[in-house]
Order: sequence, then C-alpha cells, then structure tokens
Amino acid sequence: MPDPKNRGRPPATLVDSYSRTITYLRVSVTDRCDFRCLYCMAEAMQFLPRAEVLTFDELDRLCAAFIRLGVRRLRLTGGEPLVRRDILLLVDALGRHLKSGAIDELTLTTNGSQLARHAEGLAAAGVRRVNVSLDSLDPDRFAQITRRGRLAAVLEGIEAAKAAGLAVKLNVVALRGLNEDELVPMVAWAHARGHDITFIETMPLGDIDGDRTDHYLPLTRVRQMLDGHFTLAESPHRTGGPARYVTAVETGGRIGFITPLTHNFCESCNRVRLTCTGSLYLCLGQEDRFDFRDLLRAGTDDRGLEAAIRAAIARKPRGHDFVIDRDHRAPAVARHMSMTGG
Repeated sequence: MPDPKNRGRPPATLVDSYSRTITYLRVSVTDRCDFRCLYCMAEAMQFLPRAEVLTFDELDRLCAAFIRLGVRRLRLTGGEPLVRRDILLLVDALGRHLKSGAIDELTLTTNGSQLARHAEGLAAAGVRRVNVSLDSLDPDRFAQITRRGRLAAVLEGIEAAKAAGLAVKLNVVALRGLNEDELVPMVAWAHARGHDITFIETMPLGDIDGDRTDHYLPLTRVRQMLDGHFTLAESPHRTGGPARYVTAVETGGRIGFITPLTHNFCESCNRVRLTCTGSLYLCLGQEDRFDFRDLLRAGTDDRGLEAAIRAAIARKPRGHDFVIDRDHRAPAVARHMSMTGG
C-alpha cells in the first residue's frame, strides 16, 4: 500500500550506477564573493563574465527538472549567494516547490555578510534554516582569514536570521595555527545562543596563493580537543548532507564533523552540484561535469532536460581522491570552491 506521506511526491528516479539515490541538489547562483577566504580562493580572483552565468529563469527551470525526477532538498550556495542582485526573486520562485510539497527543504549557505538585510525575505520565501560560515570570533583574526570580512556584520546577520525565525548552523573550517585555539570556545558560544556548529576539514580545491599543508587540521585532532572539555554522545541527527553529529551533554547542543580527508562519506553521497554556469558536477573532488547551459539556450524541452539529467547521474563516480600532505601540495582539482559551491 502506498505511504500516505508520499502522496503527490515524485518518485525517486535518480539512482546512480552505485545504487545511491540522488535527492539533494546544491545550486551555486554566483561565483562572486565579497570575502577572499584563505582556504577558498586567491586574493586576486577573476570572476566570470555575466553572460556566462545562468539567468534566474534558467536556474529555476533546471531546478524544476531535478525536482520532477525526485530531488527533495535544494541548497543555494555561491560564491556568496546573497551578493547576487535580486537573489530573493529566485528564492521566492523556488519557494513554490515547498508550498506544493514537491520538496522538503530550501536552504542557503552564506558568509553572513548580507544576511541582516535578507533574513526576513528568506523566511518569507519558506527558508527555515541557513548555514553561516564563521571561522573566528576575533575581529582581527576574522579579517585575516577572510582577507576583507567584517566580523560585526556577520554577527549582525546571525542575530537577524534568528530574529526572523531561521535556525542557524555555524560552519567552521578548522585551520591549524589560525583558529585551533578558538574551536572549543566557539562550541560554547554557539550552543549558548541555540546554534548547532559543524567543523570542516579544508579541501584541496583551486589555487589559493599558499600551501594548504600549513593550516590543514584533521578533525580527529579536533574531536580529541573537544573530548577534553565536553561529554560527546553520538547523535542520529542528519540534515541530508555529509555531516555526522554528536551532542555535547553539558550544553545540549549538536556538533557536526565533515571529514572529506580523514573519513570520506562517498559511500552514502546523495548529492550533486550545479554551478552558476550550468555545469553539473557529479563529485566535488572530480572534474567530470555535464553542461546544461548549452541545452537550455538551444531550446531543449523538459523531456530532453530530464533525459540529460539521468545520463549525467549515471556518470557519478564512486568517490573522490582528496589528499593533503607534504607529497600532495597541489590542489586535487583546479576549480575553486567558490565555483562549485561547496
């Protein structure tokens, strides 16, 4: 007998050659960003000409095709998604899939710099939670890591999101020699304000004008640091992404770990990434991609788009080959994180 909870939902038809069902689409709406984070991009970035970037109508049409094929979660990323002009027009358009029940969630990853002025609009469109990158609570260190960010603006954005009713999860890239002394205090700070916090290992994507081995901090070490201050209980909590969670018994708050290097999560990968130019990357750590921009601009109909999506998903690789050590200093792939959208 059909499950009444699934009534009106599209069947899950996107299954790759390793029997993984793809239900999660991360959509980069721009490669541009108002920060230049040390681990993410070079300081003198060359961004794409606007003509190469998909219009909101094109992004909306592609997202709708994925949803018809069973995608249940959409996450908007960048670059920094909130620097794209009139971004709430796209968020509002995608929000119709929440109202119809076609998707379970529409979320956003942001650096928080523009969040104060957009938080209410995001909530009105149906967004219920956002991930905010926050790698330091020290203003000078924050400026050093982001190269140009203002901590006060990000903290204002976090407060505005909370006031608008959005759940906020903080994302912290663990950086040896830069913020490792703050990681324990940041957990206490986040949990005192009702925010979950997730730690992330730096990933070998793109030329960053530096050597990632200088700051690579495996999360096995971070877990050991946290174990010395909190009682950590395993948690079954999942958000649809790769994070694995524990609960700090003393605070009641959750701590997530995203470990693409020390313990990859490829066997359960349920997601693909669409860039702002219409390239679908089947794996964050591989270069294989499928170009949808030409199909869209050639007038391909919906049936043709859906066939192309299925063909692309069939090429999804088993996993990535991320390595960071003294023998692997070069990036695993040439594109920057800001291009793929995380």
